[in-house]
Formats: sequence, C-alpha cells, structure tokens
Amino acid sequence: MNSQGPTIPTIELAEGLTVSRIGFGGMALSPVYGGIDDAAAERTLAATIDAGITFIDTADVYGAPRDGATGPAGTNEELVGRVLQGRREQVQLATKFGITGALGTAAAGEVKRVRGDRDYVRAACEASLRRLGTDVIDLYYLHRRDLDVPIAQTVAAMAELVAEGKVRYLGLSEVTAAELREAAAVHPIAAVQSEWSIWSRDVEAHVVPAAREVGAGFVPYSPLGRGFLTGTLTRDDVAGSMRAEQPRFDAGFEANQRVVDVIRSVATELDATAAQVALAWLYAQGQRLGLPVVPIPGSRNAARMDENAGALDLRLTADHLARLDAVAATVSGGRNLTFNDPGWISADRE
Repeated sequence: MNSQGPTIPTIELAEGLTVSRIGFGGMALSPVYGGIDDAAAERTLAATIDAGITFIDTADVYGAPRDGATGPAGTNEELVGRVLQGRREQVQLATKFGITGALGTAAAGEVKRVRGDRDYVRAACEASLRRLGTDVIDLYYLHRRDLDVPIAQTVAAMAELVAEGKVRYLGLSEVTAAELREAAAVHPIAAVQSEWSIWSRDVEAHVVPAAREVGAGFVPYSPLGRGFLTGTLTRDDVAGSMRAEQPRFDAGFEANQRVVDVIRSVATELDATAAQVALAWLYAQGQRLGLPVVPIPGSRNAARMDENAGALDLRLTADHLARLDAVAATVSGGRNLTFNDPGWISADRE
C-alpha cells in the first residue's frame, strides 16, 4: 500500500468522534465472499491501518463459527483483536451486537435471531471486549433491532455501557427514522450504519434526514454493492459467496450490468476506477444532503483499499452526478438478502 505513510484525512462523524474519512469493513475478512486464511486477513488489515485507514468496523457475528459453537461466531473480532495488539490507540474501533446466530442462517432450535434486552446487551459487550482484547469500544452498534423490545430500552442498556467507560459512542444499524428519533431521545446516537450506495438509496427518503436531525453521521455498508459496482464481479464470484441466489446477483446479474456501464463511463472520463466513482458519489451525496458520510468498503486485498482511498480526491461534475443518480431506478432486485428475516432492513419497516 501507500509507502508515504498515513495520508487519509479525518472527519468528525459525530460530535467528539473523529475517524478516518474512509473506513474498513471487517466482514470482508470472513468467508462470506469466498475463502481467506487468517494470516492473509491479518496482513490486509495491518496494511490498511498502516496506510491511515483507521476506522475499523467489525461485529460479533462476523467470521466462521467454530465447530459446535452457538451464538455469534466472534472469530472476526478475535482476528481484529490480534492485529490491534500494541496499536489499539491508532484506530477508531467499531463493533456490533444483536444478531444471535451464525450470519445468514438460524441456529438449530433457535427461535429468535435478534436480542436487544438489557442482559443480552451487557453480555454481548463483555464478550466483544474480551475477543477484541480492549477495555473500551469506540463505537458500539445495535446490529439489528429486536422488534420485541422497545428500542428505548435497548439504547438505555447501551447507555449504561457508556457510563461505565466500556463504550465511548453509540450507533444503530438498519433502523427506521422513527426508531432513530426514539433512540436519540434516550442517548445521543453518533452514527447510523445502513446499506447505501448508487444502487441502494432507500435510506435517503427517511433515515438520512433523521440522522441529520439528531446529529448522527452516516456509515454506509456495502458502498460498492457487495463488489458489484466495481465492475469486476463475475458469476463465479457470486456462486462462491453469500451473494449466491440473491436476485440482484443472480436473475438480475445481466440486467444490472447497465448500472456498471454508467459507472464505468464516468470512471473512464475521470481516469479513475469504478470503485472510486461509486465511493466519490457517496461523498458527494453526503455533501448534498448535509451530513458526514464515512463508507466502510472492505477487501481481502490491501491494494484495493489504497485504490478505494483514491475516491477522496475525485471530484464529480453535475453531469456525472446526474447520470449516476439516474441508475437507481433501473436496478433489478431488492437489496435485502433473501435468507434474511422480513423486516431485516429499515426500508421494509418504514
């Protein structure tokens, strides 16, 4: 990666929380998008931090579960913890809780896949602190809302962790605008994390305005459309990952190439890559909508993160933005993965 040392600018995501302008999504270092060994994953993450991308996002549910394990896998957090030994103060560390089984599946005999009760909030935090090898989590997210527990109660339990010094800031993932406002009335919410990209824009209708209203920054996950918007994804890549049999990547694979075609045309005009254009669009959209936006693309290749960081220097013209804005209406297939619960994403509950 960049041999000149850290060059990534920072931004205040929320009052008091300053992070690198682009983050790293740790789920990419799990086998959901194909195999990767731990040694390679650790090298990728270490090189990413060396290059100045210091906002690191993981979750207790990420990673391959060990044989016989129940509950969240925890193995991605353990990997991140190993890399951060001796350099914890160099990063802004975010993790998430709430999903109770292995990612994408329901554990045998498990009735609920999400928990937001006080006992679970506290137990999940203690487990994450242990796996990450740290005394404090910079940004602690509720990964998915437990519809059987008022969100105010869940956030109140999370606020106790802040009071105890175990967590610095609170975040919410895939919440509706109403849920965000209710949560913010209990405790300040520093960040909202939801899928947001050129081809996934539903959050702009309700959630983004609410985030701006309560003073929360926005952390788009899958800002590159799980790899699709880079123009490098093949059907073989899809078949070997969690994207398999998902409408956007399966039945809609060919139709959705028209989205990639527009991104590529802009990239050619700017002598940039498709990934850089997709990320630059998000930065521009954040400016147009009036709130800080810090996307968290992930990669199993450290050089890709260097490429992604190049989006920070890219400037899109009004014509570029208009062409890119228009593609969302042409997308084939919804963004919720079919193995997920109904209502798993905010758009399905608004």
